[in-house]
Amino acid sequence: MRIKTTIWLLVLAWLWGPAFLFVDVAVKEIPPLTLVAIRVSLAAVILYGILKVQGHTLPKWGSIWKHFTIVGLLYNALPYVLLSWGQQYIDSALAAILIGTSPFFTMLLAHLFTSTDRLTPAKIGGVAVGFAGLAILLAPALQAGVQATLWGLAASLLAAASYGAAIVYAQQTLRGLAPMVGPTAQLATASIILVPLALLVEQPYLLPMPSWPAATSLLLLAVLSTALAFTLYYRAMEITDATTLSMIAYMVPIVATILGVLVLHEQLGWHVYLGSVLVIGGVMAVNGLFRPVGSGPALRPNMISRQPIK
Repeated sequence: MRIKTTIWLLVLAWLWGPAFLFVDVAVKEIPPLTLVAIRVSLAAVILYGILKVQGHTLPKWGSIWKHFTIVGLLYNALPYVLLSWGQQYIDSALAAILIGTSPFFTMLLAHLFTSTDRLTPAKIGGVAVGFAGLAILLAPALQAGVQATLWGLAASLLAAASYGAAIVYAQQTLRGLAPMVGPTAQLATASIILVPLALLVEQPYLLPMPSWPAATSLLLLAVLSTALAFTLYYRAMEITDATTLSMIAYMVPIVATILGVLVLHEQLGWHVYLGSVLVIGGVMAVNGLFRPVGSGPALRPNMISRQPIK
């Protein structure tokens, strides 16, 4: 099961990694808030259509929608807005490092608010090693000199904390749902938050139609990096804990780097190999693949407590 979890994380990293390329192309013609609003809205519509074709429906109005709204706010609306705004005042490499603190937030919050995802030497060490790998991976960009303001730093750190809180909250409230229901509802609530904000702030209805490259990038961003990614994320959430899930934050930059080599013909340096090895090693340690001899058995998925969904 631990091997299966690692495979899920790798697949998710390959879905979220290309998002950097898609955003880089699309944001040149589509303002950031509008881009994010269209991204989550289009993904929600796609998933809802699939849900209806499968003969399923969303839950009736009730407390479950409070959980969807909170996760949509913490995982999509708030961090997307913070990063779009904050990267005006902070270099992308430093922003990536700060977002890489999300596993630390997740690990601490899970320890405080769950009874099964506790701090262990393996998890602490794995998260620390993974973060070191991320720092080494991004070292050349950091050494080139970074620009940052207090507001940019604060926005990136708050986004990382928001991701951590979303992962822990979803683990405690949105497990055991029928396939497609969770991601559809989460992205729908995020859309309800983001669309009015984009219309008010950026007035996208006054902008010209984007070019085919920008529109195609937006479509791929919505279909692959949002709709499909969150569908698989909810499935992965059923078999692992919050701290392990949060390690995706370390794996995505590796995928982005590989794509930079394949698409932009960038060169790989020693830091990429070392950083990648440390990241993967950290993920495996957190996932329980490296455990001290004589340690107790890892928690099986069916041992993780679930709260009833209303």
